[in-house]
Formats: sequence, structure tokens, C-alpha cells
Amino acid sequence: MIAFPPQIGHRGAAGLAPENTLAALRAAARAGAAMVEIDVRLSADGRPVLFHDDDLDRTSNGTGPVAALTRAALSMLDAGSWFAPAFAGEPIPTLEQALSLCLELGLAVNIELKPDEGREAETAQVALTVAAALWPATCPPPLVTSFSTEALQTARAVVPGWSRGLLVGAVPSDWQARTEELDCTVLVADQAELDRLVVGAITAAGMTLLVYTLNDRERMRMLWREGIAAICTDYPSSS
Repeated sequence: MIAFPPQIGHRGAAGLAPENTLAALRAAARAGAAMVEIDVRLSADGRPVLFHDDDLDRTSNGTGPVAALTRAALSMLDAGSWFAPAFAGEPIPTLEQALSLCLELGLAVNIELKPDEGREAETAQVALTVAAALWPATCPPPLVTSFSTEALQTARAVVPGWSRGLLVGAVPSDWQARTEELDCTVLVADQAELDRLVVGAITAAGMTLLVYTLNDRERMRMLWREGIAAICTDYPSSS
């Protein structure tokens, strides 16, 4: 079981640097984060890369689906200028590059699998095979999370010893059955949709509850008091 820090850097540190880039991982480490969350999907040629959206438009100078371009084509795009001129030329990193940097920086990792439709099992198989080959056995393994049941089922087969977390928006009424079916020890929910009674039921059942994405420090303190294990934030810190 992972010992979670109170804060997890969302997409690295999405409020401090362009999300899901090496710059965001470095920014998280400088801010004092102990753990970061990264989004992983596949390129056209089946390489795991860090990118949140299905399409390139919002956070790069590319257009169209990420899955339509090869890794080589993706590497030519600028994933930093949209955030600030200082990050011009920041590339879209591979999962290998991101995990290597996290190891160098001493950051624990939450790998969120974000498969395109029809590539759920493939995304988990490829990404986690890469991650398992790179991640040292002497370090606590990454947490693997996804909204996709199929991706989590594949994760259980590929890295059975790694903790898994089911991602949801509002906590569904059948959360316990769904997490038990997938052997998930973690539930990750939208903090804006939380109900205090539901939080109490989840924590009373012994399930680890993480939430996303929160930047208000007062609400963070309230949720920690209620038993939330960790909070994904765009502005991670050590306090």
C-alpha cells in the first residue's frame, strides 16, 4: 500500500508550468511536492506519451487527435508556449522520459491511463510494461488509476503488485462493488461532487479516498480532517 502525501501535483504542477511536461515535473519538485499525477495515452505508433486531452489543440500548437500522430511527429510540437512564453518549445514527453525524471527528482508517481476508445487494454498493456521495466523494485511502485474498467483490468494482469485506483466523478452508489471487482484499494473522486456521508462510508470501509482537483487551501484542510488521504492540486507544496 502506498503511503500518500497530503498533496499530489496535478499533471505535474499544472498551475506552475505547462501540464504533463518535464517542466511541470521539475516545478512540482521545486515546490516541495512528494508525488505527481501524470496522464498517459498512446501515439499512432503505440508509444506512451504524456497528454491529457484526446486532441492536441488546447495544450500544444498541434491540431487533431493525439492518436493520429506518431511519437516522432508529436516530439516536434510545442507544448509550452500556450502556457507562457518562457516555456516555448517545451516538448510532449514520453512516459520513459517522465518516469526517469521522477526517479531523478525523487517523486512518487500516479500514472493515470487515458486510453482512446478501443485502445483501453492496449494503452494499459503498453504503458505499464514500459513503466515496469523502468521502475526500480527498490522504489515504491506507482499508483495506476483510470476511469476505464478495461484498462484497470489489464493493469491488474500486467503489474499485479501495483496499487490501482478507480477514477469517478461523483461517487456512484455501487462504488464498493466496482472497486472490489477490480481489486482497487483506492477510489479517486471529484472533490466538487463529494458528500460528507459518502466520505464517511468510504473511509469507514477502509478504502483510501483521493480527490481531484483542488487549489483552495481552506477546503483542503477541511477534507483532510474528514479523512481524505490525498488531494490532487495544480499548486502542490510541502505544507
